[in-house]
Parts: sequence; C-alpha cells; structure tokens
Amino acid sequence: MDILDKIVIDKRKEVDLRKNLIPTSQLEQSVLFNRETISLAKKLKNSNSGIIAEHKRRSPSKSVINNSLNVQDVATGYENAGVCGMSVLTDGKYFGGALDDLLLARASCNLPLLRKEFIIDDYQILEAKAHGADVILLIAAILNKAEIKQFSEFAKSLHLDVLLEVHNEKELQKSVMPSLDMLGVNNRNLKTFEVSLETSKSLSSLIPNDFVKVSESGISSTTAIKELQPYGYKGFLIGENFMKTDNPGVSATEFIKGLL
Repeated sequence: MDILDKIVIDKRKEVDLRKNLIPTSQLEQSVLFNRETISLAKKLKNSNSGIIAEHKRRSPSKSVINNSLNVQDVATGYENAGVCGMSVLTDGKYFGGALDDLLLARASCNLPLLRKEFIIDDYQILEAKAHGADVILLIAAILNKAEIKQFSEFAKSLHLDVLLEVHNEKELQKSVMPSLDMLGVNNRNLKTFEVSLETSKSLSSLIPNDFVKVSESGISSTTAIKELQPYGYKGFLIGENFMKTDNPGVSATEFIKGLL
C-alpha cells in the first residue's frame, strides 16, 4: 500500500466525522460562500511567470519543512512577490495544514486560492467554497472517471476552477473532460518519491490545448521553468523551494525576478 492509499483511508474517516459535526447547510451560510471567485486559469494564461506558490508546513516525503511561519505573512509575501496564485494545504495528519489556513490566507490577500486537498467527497468542495477557495485540486490517482466528472461539475456549479493532477498517461486518458480548467502533471513518482521533469515533458503533447498546463513538484530553479515553457506549460506549482526559507515572500520575489 503506498502513501496515497493510506491518506485516502484516513481522509474518508475524517470527512465522515466532519459531515456529522458541520451540516452542509451551515457551510452554505458561510460569509464567504457567495463571494465572487477569482479564476486562476485566466491569471495563468495572462502571466509571464505562472507561479503558484504554496503554503506547506510538512510532507510525508520531507517531514517538517517549516512550522514557524504564520499563514498571513506567507500570503501577503506571496502577493507582494507577484505570484499568480497560492496553494494552501489543508490536510492535517500528513501535511500539518488546516481549513483555518485557507480562511487566514483569504483574509490576507486577493490572490486566487487553491485548496490543496485529497478530495473524495462533494462535501470537501462545499468546504473549499465556504472557506474562501477559488480553485480545487482533484487527483486522478485516487478517483475514477465518474468521480472526476461528478466533482469537477459540482465545483464548476459553485464557480470554482478545477485543477486536475495526473502522474502518467493512463491517468491522463481517463481524466480529460470539459469540466476541467487546468491539467497538472506531478513530476513526483508516488511510489519512489523521485522527481523528474521528464514526466511533464512527455505528457505535454497529450494534453489538449483547451486546458491550461501546470507542472507540479521538483521545480526549484528558474532553469526548470524555462525548460518547461516551450512544452506549453503556463503554471508552475512551487512549494518547498519557498517554504524552506525564513521568508517565502522574499524568496518568491527573487525567484520571479530571475525569471523575467
């Protein structure tokens, strides 16, 4: 059983628990539920840098990355740096995140916010909307085609953008459908945790041009981005590279300067 299987088993228990605590009607009455969302896909299309910067305290592959920063400072720093969007990890057990992080980020910046989560239930999409997200992540490795369709169409009905993440050609083939905005290629092999940009390169020609192409994981230099841009990538998700420093906003500023 790989790490993703373990996460999904825990996630199902967690979502069942939360459903019992907070009814959907309560989520729909949230102050943020009716706010107008900001499209990350549109921002990426019109950007020179395409950086989606992440707030991530730890991960299963790297343990602690940074526990000392508060989300507000990170969000403000990223916005000042000129990133296109911010990814906020909300998984508690494996990544040290929380839905409250999303609320704090929303209160601190006007960036499009991605709820980075292992989505296995419509309920989590309602949560994302109620906590100020503009975009949700769907992971093809943990969902079948019918689930991808159901969740992406539900997200679109709430005016949320959808980023679908794939790791290989098989996942890509089952996933392409009109209710997606962005297709993300994760360069990390989930079984070995090894990272290779070749994954993004080899899958790029298989992604239809209707979707904004995003490359994820292992992007730690401007060289990597310049290498991927000719393959049609407009978005680059960067987490650890900024978060492992004392000031992610300053790191992102320097990084973007090096790109332009």
